Amino acid sequence: MLIKKLGIDLGTANSVVFVQGEGVILTEPTVVALRKDNFEVIAVGHEAKEMIGKTPENIVARRPLRSGVIADSRVAEAILKYFFSKSLSGLSRFFKPDVLISVPAGITSVEQRAVLKAANFAGAKKVHLVPEPLLASIGANLPVHTSAGNMIINMGGGTAEIAVISLSGIVEYASLRVAGDSLNEAITSYMRKKHGLHVGEQTAELIKINVGSAVRVDNPKSLEIRGRDVATGLPRSLKVDSNEVADALRPPLSQIIQTIKAVLEKTPPELSADIIDRGMVLSGGTAQLANIDKLFARATGVPAFVAQDPLYCVAKGTGAALEMLGEGYNLGHLRSSRTV
Repeated sequence: MLIKKLGIDLGTANSVVFVQGEGVILTEPTVVALRKDNFEVIAVGHEAKEMIGKTPENIVARRPLRSGVIADSRVAEAILKYFFSKSLSGLSRFFKPDVLISVPAGITSVEQRAVLKAANFAGAKKVHLVPEPLLASIGANLPVHTSAGNMIINMGGGTAEIAVISLSGIVEYASLRVAGDSLNEAITSYMRKKHGLHVGEQTAELIKINVGSAVRVDNPKSLEIRGRDVATGLPRSLKVDSNEVADALRPPLSQIIQTIKAVLEKTPPELSADIIDRGMVLSGGTAQLANIDKLFARATGVPAFVAQDPLYCVAKGTGAALEMLGEGYNLGHLRSSRTV
């Protein structure tokens, strides 16, 4: 088959590439390092992420997406070219792929055009855009084709997408631009205000991953971190534990909970009954935060479950969606574009 079909979970923090017939082949941070003067790409993915906060004046490490949508089209084009090249073993200049890309359910028409333009310029033959909540539900093996109500909460780096899905379509949804990055910012702010220690983005993420918790626990984990003292400007170390992180994360998590409640309030009664029976399913990288399912269940009264391999739910959903498109199946809210 000369035309390969790719599914891309294009995330604010991380991107996952699914190749039809091969499965998930690539997971990389959505970061590009480039020279300021001539826009030459120096590094992409893991290598570029290591450069964040460490580059000289003539080099910048940049994320092309903010809050789930493209903020810099040229950088987004560069990272998509990299994904195409890696996925096609360097043959992307000869064989243009058909690409299915996940986008937030609340994406505007202008933001849609930015994704389509970046993918077309990067070398895609045909581009399909499908909402993340629908793909996450498919990837989490929820029975989206039935008339039963399914609730998915897909939390990535830039957005939290809360949706109720039935009959392969989104019945109610909310797209909140509060997710993993907001949790990192909350930790950074807490460390500065509570301990007078300025920590970088990568240190905040390290804290979240290693000792993070959505609720206070009886036996908290602890981690020694290093940063810059706000008062003296000198390096300083500090030990932080899970309960402090839980306190730091309370404001952004409360915003997500309020949005979940708002979606539940708008959900038709028959589907609400299904959700009470089935519970809500959590996907995305932020769903890996310890005890986040307990927090949501306690706050809403609805059972909550973390999907298997939550980080890959959307990517797996893109693979299943590619199969459906090949069979002529019509996915809800589908957007597509063919290059000229």
